[in-house]
Amino acid sequence: MPDLYTTHGPLPAAQLGLILPHEHVFVDLRPMTTPGFGEAALDDVLRLMVPELERARRAGVTALVECTPEGVGRRADLVLATARAAGLPVVLATGIYREPWVPAWAHQASEDELAAWMQSELQQGIAQTAVPAGFIKLSAGDNGLTPVEIKILRAAARAAGATGAAIASHTIRGWVAAGQLDLLETLGFPAQRFIWVHTQAEPDPAYHLALARRGAWLEFDNIGSQPDAVIIAHIFRALEAGFADQVLLSMDRGWFSPGQPNGGTPKPFTYLPELFLPALSAAGCDAATLQRLTAANPFRAFAR
Repeated sequence: MPDLYTTHGPLPAAQLGLILPHEHVFVDLRPMTTPGFGEAALDDVLRLMVPELERARRAGVTALVECTPEGVGRRADLVLATARAAGLPVVLATGIYREPWVPAWAHQASEDELAAWMQSELQQGIAQTAVPAGFIKLSAGDNGLTPVEIKILRAAARAAGATGAAIASHTIRGWVAAGQLDLLETLGFPAQRFIWVHTQAEPDPAYHLALARRGAWLEFDNIGSQPDAVIIAHIFRALEAGFADQVLLSMDRGWFSPGQPNGGTPKPFTYLPELFLPALSAAGCDAATLQRLTAANPFRAFAR
């Protein structure tokens, strides 16, 4: 049976409910050459982020997917400590962000080396944590994949294929997401294991439906950052087209930012359960569909 791989061990669906499929606990969006990049004291991270995870847990969240890959300050050790202190299971990511955030070592590594690294993190655990990554997080340039992004995507397909992991990609434009899926399918990777992160950023809903027809997941993940009515319209369009089993909902919120004084001011992980879901229900989404969108779907998308 499939499990969700978390900081609290592998968890079956029976032990989980509402899952947030795209959030962040720790991110550093500064250039990687910035002094202090990706660095923070554990006590500072715990002070700021444990209360936020505890608030999410009290609001009904049973697990959270941390979508920070290499290149933007991934600190699995700090996230692990925060998750365990808060008592909220968190799914960690392997993978690499897009240019110009691709680390020098990834530019130099071969496709074989990148695939082996991701597979090791998915099976043996992320360095300094011994916790296996639950999925692969990538990104794509807004103007199409660069050569190094293609190499990373090919390596990800191999690692994911060997482990059953999903690939989630920060991709702003629909035609770029379609190109990623084209490449993955030539490598034998199933569209059903590809998560189009930030689907809502593509203004043409025809792209949403086209990728859903091919089997991909549609992740609407900036809930709380734009009018609810916009996201609700996206959701109902997908539901009416018959894709209720391929929709994911999240907020892309958090997080501790090393570049900000005291880690900055995080945005709570509670907007979706406390405000958006009641609005979606009032718009006509029935309880069974709400459960599918917030619990069954994210488990199926990320479990392996």
